[in-house]
Amino acid sequence: MQFKMENKIVVTKQQIVTGLKMLGLKAGDTALVHSSLSRFGIVTGGVDTVIDALLEAVAPDGTIIVPTLTGSEKLCPANPPVFDVINSPCWTGKIPETFRKRSTAARSLHPTHSVSAIGAKAKYFTEGHENCVTPCGLNSPYHKLALSDGYVLMLGVDLECCTLFHTAEELADVDYVNQKDFVTATVKDYQGRETKLKLKIHKYGDERNFQKMESILMEKCILKKGKIGNAEIRLIKAGPFLDLTIQILKQDSKFLLLH
Repeated sequence: MQFKMENKIVVTKQQIVTGLKMLGLKAGDTALVHSSLSRFGIVTGGVDTVIDALLEAVAPDGTIIVPTLTGSEKLCPANPPVFDVINSPCWTGKIPETFRKRSTAARSLHPTHSVSAIGAKAKYFTEGHENCVTPCGLNSPYHKLALSDGYVLMLGVDLECCTLFHTAEELADVDYVNQKDFVTATVKDYQGRETKLKLKIHKYGDERNFQKMESILMEKCILKKGKIGNAEIRLIKAGPFLDLTIQILKQDSKFLLLH
């Protein structure tokens, strides 16, 4: 059901669920969701309606993951990350910030690129992230998503927000994605225990043009597009996406950079 209020589209929970299922998301699936609440129009019930719709679309055995990133360009060995899994807010939007605070959500302990997850495999996707040498690479939640036949779901945002590109960059071993020197981060877990972690973090500064991949991904039937309310929706097969992007980067390591 979709109707207009004062020239603005009003979106209901059922409309979101139906739209996601029409695009191909189904019960039992895992999806990493990048999102913009405002792009939908007016959502009846607000941010919680969107979260409830996402969970319903993959219920009963699926898992929804959101990026709860806290990293910044100011972080470096001289200014290392300090992360509190409960109290450190993310900058990735209202949907993930609300999502991570739900009592059923688990959040990974990575000090810059954490994710939160709700569902059957939430523990699998969040555990051990703090032990990864790099934020998005081998054995990170993003890598696990690709190995698990999962999806990346873009709600009202385009590919410029897709963190899985950094996984491809890390696994293709490009030289611009992470800082060269290790940092010693401080991480506080759910029990309030602090741990020092030695790891590498993201390097900011090299602008990307991720959107150039959209036509390639659509041609390969890896990406599908739809619309819910005012929001353009993209559903991406994470495994094929990662394989193809790594292949491209191994041929041209600077392919994703904005020249």
